Amino acid sequence: MTTAFAMTSWTWTVLVFASLATAIGLYLSERQKIYVLAHRDHVPSRFSDKIALSAHQKAADYTVAKLAPGNFGQIYAVLLLLVWTVGGGFASLDIVTATFGLSGVWTGVVFLMMFFLIGHMLELPLDIYTTFNVEAKFGFNKMTLGLYISDMFKQLVLMMAIGAPLGWVILSLMGGAGTWWWLYAWVVWTAFMLLMIWAYPAFIAPLFNKFHPLQEGEMKSRIEALLTRCGFESNGLFVMDGSRRSSHGNAYFTGLGNAKRIVFFDTLLEQLEPVETEAVLAHELGHFHHGHVKKRLIVMIMVSLAGFGLLGWLTQQAWFYTGLGVTHPSNHAALALFMLVLPVFTFVMDPVMSYFSRKNEFEADAYAVNHSDGEALASALVKMYEDNASTLTPDSLYSAWHDSHPPALIRIDYIEKRLADKA
Repeated sequence: MTTAFAMTSWTWTVLVFASLATAIGLYLSERQKIYVLAHRDHVPSRFSDKIALSAHQKAADYTVAKLAPGNFGQIYAVLLLLVWTVGGGFASLDIVTATFGLSGVWTGVVFLMMFFLIGHMLELPLDIYTTFNVEAKFGFNKMTLGLYISDMFKQLVLMMAIGAPLGWVILSLMGGAGTWWWLYAWVVWTAFMLLMIWAYPAFIAPLFNKFHPLQEGEMKSRIEALLTRCGFESNGLFVMDGSRRSSHGNAYFTGLGNAKRIVFFDTLLEQLEPVETEAVLAHELGHFHHGHVKKRLIVMIMVSLAGFGLLGWLTQQAWFYTGLGVTHPSNHAALALFMLVLPVFTFVMDPVMSYFSRKNEFEADAYAVNHSDGEALASALVKMYEDNASTLTPDSLYSAWHDSHPPALIRIDYIEKRLADKA
C-alpha cells in the first residue's frame, strides 16, 4: 500500500508541475500577444524618428506569429511526457531494445539513442513549420529543403557519434563504479562540456557553415585596435555565411583560451557600419571583461553536480520508476526519465536566469560605452531590432520571464545614461 501511494503521489506531482508550467507559459504568451497587438499601430515616441511604422508592425506581427507554434510546442511537450511515461512509451522501448540481445550497457546505449532519435523525429514537424512557414513568411528563412535535410542528417550523425560513446561511459560508471558513480560521471560530463567548447569552433561548426577570415579594411582595423585597447587575444576574426540559412544577423565568441574565435554573421556586416560593428564587438568583449562566460560555465558545472547527485539518489528509489510507467528499473531508464522530467520542475528558474542575464547585458553595454562609441552601439541595436523584427513593445512580465536581454527602450535609456555619465 505504501509503495502504491508513493507511486501515485509522484505521478500526480509530475502532472501537476507539468500542467502548472504549461499554464504559466500559455498565460504569459497570451499577455505578450495582447500587449504587442495593442501597441502595433504606434511606434514608441523614443524610436519614431528611427523606425518606420511598417517595420514596427512587421515586428509585432512576427512576434505574435512565433507565439502560436510556441504554444503548441508547450502542449505537445506535455503530451509527449505522458506518452513516454504513464502511456507506456518507455516500457515499450525497453522491450524493443532488449530483443537485440546486447550487453546491459550497450542495451542502455541503444535505448538512449532511440529515445533521442524518436524525440527528434516527433519534434521535426513543428520545426519544419516554424522554418518554412513562419520564418519564410516574414522573409527570414533562406534555408532550402535540401540544406535542411543535410543539416538534419549531420546533426543525427553527430548525435550518434558523440552521444553513444558518452552514454556508454556514463552507463558503465552507473553500473560498475559503486555508490559514488554520480561523482565520477559528473567529472566525465564536465570534461565533455569543456571538450565540446574547445572542439566546436574548429571541428563541428565548419560542418554546417563556411568561415573565412575578415578581410582587410576599415572594419578589421577598427576591430584589431579595439582588441588591443581591451587587451583581448583571440585565434582570429571570422565571417560566417549565416545568410545561407537566415537573414537574421548576429556575432559571437566561441572556444576557450587561445582557441577563442570572434565570428560575425555576414548578414550583420551588411546591416551595420564599421563603427557600429566595433561597438557591438565591444559589448561582447564586456562579457569577457566581467567574467560572464566563466561565471556561466561555473554555474553550469555546479548545477550539473547537483543534478548528478540528485540522479544518484533517485536511481535508488523504486517510486521514481514505477510512478512514471517504468516497471523494470534500469540505469538507462533512470537517465531518460531524469532528462524528460527535470524541465518540469526547473521552469521556475527561468525568470531568475533571465534576471542575471539581463544584468550581464547592462554591464557589457557599460563596458562598450567606455571602450567604443556608445552612440554607435545604440544605433546598431536599433538597426538590429528593426532588421531582426524584434518587438519594441514586449509585455513586461513575459519579457522578465523569457528574455535574456533587456527590452529595447530600457536598454537604450541605460546606454544614454552611461553616455551622460561619461561626458
